[in-house]
Amino acid sequence: MSSGAARLMEQLDPASTVLLTVECQRGVVGPDSALPELADAARTSGALANVARLVAAAHDTGVQVLHAVAERRPDGRGASRNARLFKAAERLPVQQLTGSMAVRIADPIPVSEDDLVVRRLHGLSPVAGTEVDALLRNFGCRTLVVTGVSANVAIPNAVFDAVNLGYTAVVPADAIAGVPADYVRAMVRNTLALVATVTTTDDVLSRWGRPRRGR
Repeated sequence: MSSGAARLMEQLDPASTVLLTVECQRGVVGPDSALPELADAARTSGALANVARLVAAAHDTGVQVLHAVAERRPDGRGASRNARLFKAAERLPVQQLTGSMAVRIADPIPVSEDDLVVRRLHGLSPVAGTEVDALLRNFGCRTLVVTGVSANVAIPNAVFDAVNLGYTAVVPADAIAGVPADYVRAMVRNTLALVATVTTTDDVLSRWGRPRRGR
């Protein structure tokens, strides 16, 4: 076994690993997405299917799963408005409204009763300013596997925040998506690879090949 493979095996110990899905919600990557180009990229690239495979394996292996969902109140209270992205989101035909179908986890990702859903009303990151850090510490997490969308904004935010908080970040590059595709590849190669362990879905699944019960 190579040193890189051995390191990944150690990092992905189910007892100290948490799998995070980022904005894998119907209103983002589902058939009625507010962002159809991103939804199409997530599906046609295989990223969404790979997220589903990873979540299913995590359930079988006893790895805790967190689903990070971005949403807004119907009255917009608490929503960020200090960037063009937020202002554009206010005008989209599909709104990620609390309690709506848009903020439910998208198919084909399985959701277990043991999964936790962390919802945020503001900001760009699924980690900073949310419950995620406290939950990770309570789970005894040392490694955070980051999946989902988008490689343009939320995924790098999640990775940077995890590393700044002292976690090891692992990114299966074929389980994240963004637009355009060549930007995603550049982001992975020139940025994420500098701060996270970049791997593949199959490599993670091979590490989680022997199911373990509980945590």
